[in-house]
Amino acid sequence: MQSAANIQAIFHIMPEGSSDSSHLHYACMQAAQYYRQNQRVFIYVSSQEQAHEIDELLWAFDADSFVPHNLVGEGPKQGAMVEIGWQAPKGRRPILINLTNTVPNFVGQFSHFVDFVPNNEAEKMQARARWTACKQWGFNPTGLKIDSTQLSTLSTTS
Repeated sequence: MQSAANIQAIFHIMPEGSSDSSHLHYACMQAAQYYRQNQRVFIYVSSQEQAHEIDELLWAFDADSFVPHNLVGEGPKQGAMVEIGWQAPKGRRPILINLTNTVPNFVGQFSHFVDFVPNNEAEKMQARARWTACKQWGFNPTGLKIDSTQLSTLSTTS
């Protein structure tokens, strides 16, 4: 397990007026960027249904570049560069993209924790609770405001 001080926690703050699902599209964009940096990514979701939704978004969000990904337990033995799951990961990866309402108890096995602050008021409250949990665990979370022009480049296939 990593020392909490060594875990970089970044909360991407969605712009005012963005759709309730914009953070899902942005999460796919983040996964693609990490993949292009040759980083292995685990996208943690709350259910099998959400895993399939993210799987579909990764297939459709960027027509110009393929992001190798799979659901946990599918694909190659070590998993693709981007793996999607609703249970704790089995293998080691440096990047955790969190799409759940909590900070997972296995966060310490990652060097980067990526989370989102959606535009929806109830989800903002949940994000604040995750921010507080990160601080309590000794992380030094940072917020990164996303510009609406960054979202306009994303496909809205959902």
